[in-house]
Amino acid sequence: AHAFIQGAKGKPYFLMVTSNQPHGPLTRGDASAYPPEKIVLPPGFVDTDITRAQLSKYYAEITYLDSLVGVVLNMVEKSGEADNTLVIFTSEQGSGFPFAKWTLYDAGLKTAFIVKWPGKVKPGSRNKAFAQYVDIVPTLVDIAGGVPAKINTGVRDAYGYTGFDGKSFKSILLGHSTHLRDQVYGVQTTRGIINGSKSYPVRSVRDAQYLFIHNLDPESTFQNVLTRGALFKSWLLKDPARASLYTKRPEYELYDVVKDPNQLVNVAADPSLQGVLVKMKEKLAAFMKQQGDKGLATEMDANNRKPKNGEDD
Repeated sequence: AHAFIQGAKGKPYFLMVTSNQPHGPLTRGDASAYPPEKIVLPPGFVDTDITRAQLSKYYAEITYLDSLVGVVLNMVEKSGEADNTLVIFTSEQGSGFPFAKWTLYDAGLKTAFIVKWPGKVKPGSRNKAFAQYVDIVPTLVDIAGGVPAKINTGVRDAYGYTGFDGKSFKSILLGHSTHLRDQVYGVQTTRGIINGSKSYPVRSVRDAQYLFIHNLDPESTFQNVLTRGALFKSWLLKDPARASLYTKRPEYELYDVVKDPNQLVNVAADPSLQGVLVKMKEKLAAFMKQQGDKGLATEMDANNRKPKNGEDD
């Protein structure tokens, strides 16, 4: 990274610096800074010794990653172009604990996104606009002076459109707007992942009030590398009711994310919310149609679209 930045010599460049942290086996950083017995567990976590020990190591790795971010920011500073450089820090997905990574709950899909753009983004400001990863590339194109709407991505959707699925959120960064999308979507598969179920496809749509999740094959059992490990087994022993919700879920899940930000109470069967359920189903169906997503049929064909370099996790 240092050589690349120095080699730019004042010319515009695009650089991604990627880290493996935080990620198992969670061996980086100083875990002693986070004594397991003093950790406050997130809502919905089952309190076991293994959970606390793993969280301690996880927080240590986050701190280690933060130090790497500082190293990169120092490189940018020393380049003399810090005031003319847009820096974005983001994460891949949620943590590797139950009900996070590999799921479409907020803890699985919601990611860190921090931007430093001197003279453009107000330091310490926050914006609640909904955005998705597909919005990042058109945003960068827009910032660089291009016109995202004129670009043919080479991929045609179900309606023949060949432009970006995403939208530029440049105006959001500049503080000119607080709205980009009314809702965001999620797609998850276990087919072809390490120790994954043969088929456990999940789709979701979330707006400012509700998260709707459709488990397309609810008769199956959800499994991955986590469900085979000691951490999850400790959850099963301590709180089998909570743990079992991770591996066996109903077809429909609906959560009021305002009243229930940690998605602990499924209100899909609430008679007063059936209108909401129908609307969320319609929104998700429209998204899937646009994407050419045929549900179970698409799921069963997942291995044919998988990268050739082996399994993903």
